[in-house]
Amino acid sequence: MSASPWIVLGAAALDAVVGYPDALHRRVPHPVAWIGALISTLEAKFNRPAWGELTRRLLGVATLLIIVGVSGAAGGLIARYGGPWATAIVGALGLAQRSLFDHVRAVAKPLSLGDRAAARMAVARIVGRDVERLDENGVAAAAIESLAESFNDGVVAPIFWFVVGGLPGLFAYKAVNTADSLIGHREPRWWSFGWASARVDDLLNLIPARLAGALIALAGRGGWRVMLRDAGQHASPNAGWPEAAMAGALGVRLGGPAWYDGALSPRPVLGEGRDADPADLWRALRVYVLACAILWSMLILGGLAWPR
Repeated sequence: MSASPWIVLGAAALDAVVGYPDALHRRVPHPVAWIGALISTLEAKFNRPAWGELTRRLLGVATLLIIVGVSGAAGGLIARYGGPWATAIVGALGLAQRSLFDHVRAVAKPLSLGDRAAARMAVARIVGRDVERLDENGVAAAAIESLAESFNDGVVAPIFWFVVGGLPGLFAYKAVNTADSLIGHREPRWWSFGWASARVDDLLNLIPARLAGALIALAGRGGWRVMLRDAGQHASPNAGWPEAAMAGALGVRLGGPAWYDGALSPRPVLGEGRDADPADLWRALRVYVLACAILWSMLILGGLAWPR
């Protein structure tokens, strides 16, 4: 059940213009929050420390199947009975172009004014590291890394699976990606239970992540060499592609050791040259907007070639 690129383009345009306003979110939580609540409920019920590793792994697989089945079925019902307009409107809820831009710009503004405390507070909303340890360059680098990685998770991959699988494909991807964020961790509590979610998320992002890296390299007029050289050094099989492409496009270093929950985590350095600064964060936002525009152009070309 693929979706016409024109419907997907309409959803992307609606997301870019309107997004999901905070006033609406306070009254009606975003659908991703509903998926998260279901995952948390199932995790509390099935992920019991007293149970063996194999049992928890099997129950983690069952949890993934439940959330994907529920999400995909909901998308299928909306597409079937709501028609193209409902598909486009609801599909916009699965994209994060506007919110990603707004969250990163909220870091760039105070950082440019020298308000490091406000910039740290803003970047804490989009990264998981210990932000109180970050200097000006560290805040800029953290925001750029999040922008690049989330360009795939929040824009390219959802659009890819929207086109390939229609609204059920989009909803299923969002379910898997949300599960990976909540339970796909390496800590003992989630290692077995979240294994399936983490692996399936890796699989679903294999093509989109490489496409995201290529779009960033195109938009930034560079970054191909660094992307191809450094992407494989990242701990994730996918996140390194857009991050390395952004590092190469901006001519800066990203990655490197970072503090998480009071512990220093060794991470490879992506790119070469100088450390990122506040001006580079604004440059990264411009690359991001242009990369989204190129993606829209691809949807237009796909729509022109789509069978009538």
